[in-house]
Amino acid sequence: MFISDAFAQTASGSPESSLLSLLPLVLMFVVLYFIMIRPQMKRQKEHKAMVEALAKGDEVVLGGGVLGRISKIGDSYLHVEVANGVELQVQRASVVQVLPKGTFK
Repeated sequence: MFISDAFAQTASGSPESSLLSLLPLVLMFVVLYFIMIRPQMKRQKEHKAMVEALAKGDEVVLGGGVLGRISKIGDSYLHVEVANGVELQVQRASVVQVLPKGTFK
């Protein structure tokens, strides 16, 4: 009495409307790729090239903000001289920036 009969509806959607409903999702992914993913990959590539090009005597900034001069280079570790007679052993990836010569005294 209070409940009306339920009737099945015919499928009125066409394949074109389903493609149009996916268009905003595809557009969002494309925008995120060019705004977030691509610049991050570029930054990672630049950092990797910088770390591979490190040489003895380069003046560097480490991840914690420590300034120093590279005194020894290994495969995955560096010895960075931060003061006279004081050396830190750090991972190569912890180098954030290579400074111009003469910055660290």
